[in-house]
Amino acid sequence: MVKAQPDGYPTVSASLAVDGAAEALEYYKKVFGATERMRMPAPDGKIAHSELQIGDSVVMVSDEYPDFHALSPRSIGGTPVSLSVYVDDVDATFAAAVEAGAQPLREPEDQFYGDRSGHFEDPWGHRWSVTTHIKDVSVEEMQRMTAEMSG
Repeated sequence: MVKAQPDGYPTVSASLAVDGAAEALEYYKKVFGATERMRMPAPDGKIAHSELQIGDSVVMVSDEYPDFHALSPRSIGGTPVSLSVYVDDVDATFAAAVEAGAQPLREPEDQFYGDRSGHFEDPWGHRWSVTTHIKDVSVEEMQRMTAEMSG
């Protein structure tokens, strides 16, 4: 019997449409240390489908295909979605992303919930949060700090 979830695939994977998938794949390899699992070129030279491994996650990347509702953030005026990635060194990853062409949205800083995180928009309009966990904080402590910040 075939498995409903194939081996090597997490329960949830992101799928990104970009205008320039080949360049985006190289960017994600450089910034996140991603490895390319597969690439399916289309007859027109674009990338119909590709898969990157980032840690234990899979990110699928293709060129835009409007007929299949695969539109990039730039084609629809931006994105409300942010992809979160845990990395070993948030500052180094953030710097690499910006050096490779990302627009910084929020510089890395320590957060009350125990993470150090920063946000950027990649050259294709996708937003990323990069995070390194730096301290374990209990749920009770997070709730207390949230209440203090709120009032």
